[in-house]
Amino acid sequence: MSQELIHVYLMPGMAASPLIFENIKLPNDKFKIHHLEWVIPFENESLTNYALRMTKFIKYGNIVLIGVSFGGVLVQEMSKHINIKKLIIVSSVKSKNEIPKHMQLAAVTGAYKLLPTQLASKIDVLEKYAFGKNFTKRLKLYKKYLSVNDNQYLSWTIKQMVNWNQAEPPAGIIHIHGEHDAVFSISNITDCITIPKGTHIMIINKYKWFNKHLADIILEN
Repeated sequence: MSQELIHVYLMPGMAASPLIFENIKLPNDKFKIHHLEWVIPFENESLTNYALRMTKFIKYGNIVLIGVSFGGVLVQEMSKHINIKKLIIVSSVKSKNEIPKHMQLAAVTGAYKLLPTQLASKIDVLEKYAFGKNFTKRLKLYKKYLSVNDNQYLSWTIKQMVNWNQAEPPAGIIHIHGEHDAVFSISNITDCITIPKGTHIMIINKYKWFNKHLADIILEN
């Protein structure tokens, strides 16, 4: 009798598309990968309600949920509504205590409301006037991996991230974090698997590490 497949759902980071997982491989005799995508939130929708809506895209039980960055926050909220086998976050945070101080300050002062999220829809314009190899290369990465440029979505995600108030990490959560993460500094992170030289986008440029270790991490009891 063949072994029942483990269904693994992958949630990308803020505004990112499932393309960030394009190089992530798991043995197909044991795992089936499914990609989740962002949907536009309702006006004034709570993160709890959004997470509940996102669970409607999950068609199997006893799954593995993996989320990157703000997607890591979302999968934690989703796990409160469904039964899961394992919860894994990458380049993310697992409680409000791990959120950087400047983000906490933005929440208290409301400064996050001043961010010009409408500029995210102007990538094509920026590309036209790009200068320098590094800037042009970065714009190409943005165009490839960022799929959501809706102003309402971006304002909502920033608000939910800086105001997230989870006090304690979920039991059994596995946290994978890069030692050079510039968004969520590892100095604020506890109880994680540390990836040497890993940055906030290590799911893209450190995919070989994930392909080597992720299956074993999932299968560990």
